Amino acid sequence: MDQKVATALDMDLSPYQVFTEREWARLRADTPMTLDAHEVAQLQGLNAPVSIEQVETIYLPLSRLLAFYAEATISIFQATQNFLGTRDGKTPFIIGVAGSVSVGKSTTSRVLRELLARWPASPKVDLITTDGFLYPNAVLEAEGLMSKKGFPESFDRPRLLKFLSDIKAGKRFVRAPVYSHFYYDVMPGHTVTVDRPDILIVEGLNVLQTRELPKDGRAVPFVSDFFDFSVYIDADETLLLNWYVDRFMRLRETAFRDPGSYFHKYSRITDQEAVTTANRIWNDINLVNLRENILPTRPRADLILTKDSSHKIAKVALRKI
Repeated sequence: MDQKVATALDMDLSPYQVFTEREWARLRADTPMTLDAHEVAQLQGLNAPVSIEQVETIYLPLSRLLAFYAEATISIFQATQNFLGTRDGKTPFIIGVAGSVSVGKSTTSRVLRELLARWPASPKVDLITTDGFLYPNAVLEAEGLMSKKGFPESFDRPRLLKFLSDIKAGKRFVRAPVYSHFYYDVMPGHTVTVDRPDILIVEGLNVLQTRELPKDGRAVPFVSDFFDFSVYIDADETLLLNWYVDRFMRLRETAFRDPGSYFHKYSRITDQEAVTTANRIWNDINLVNLRENILPTRPRADLILTKDSSHKIAKVALRKI
């Protein structure tokens, strides 16, 4: 088959409609800008910059789209209640945000949370990261999984599914465990309470992953089954490596210098040793996890945001089917 014909056929069969930044920006319509430059700067991650211009061109149109999705989802929920003759209270609209280590998931999630909370109806918007649902280090060490931290098997999936099930059922005062990047561990006895939000953002590496289906046809819930909309943040592997190393080097000059930090030992090695260490961690752990578990979930996302070398979102792909 001719290469041009094959490429055109692939585009026709793609479930996504792709937009440049300029094309996507036009879809903002009359959505008001509710963040100023200072607030946007405060939402940035350590090594994941976002400009107020990108909030206007990328995140405001996305906020408008999510408003449409949320309204439609509420209508479907109400229709189901009318059919069943029940009044079970509200069900939160849940957004999943997935992507590699160092791609900027946290920054995107924080920006979305602030924009969504400033909709005219002033909805209650909560943000949860799945890091809290990692097994404690003691468990990972006992099971020989410390080198697989962040892989699907390192998470307490039943606890995460129970949390999302309770949230989706509209239960009150649902608790989630807390993870500390400083201590590199789940914090014993520390929880955050999610109390019937209108919108919940769930951010994590593997939130779009499925698992092998049972042969007997029994229902097997996935984390993504609870999502009403999902976002995957994408970037080239080389960029991800560069961003990871840059972040690692910056942390050596900040958090790692604290003797209480799990990674304090890395503040005492040379710059060259630190670069070598960061590259090894990336190649042996994060890159393997990306290729085996994270990247394969990209086609399951409703929206894919692709970044360029400056962390700027250069392309938006929206699922059309």
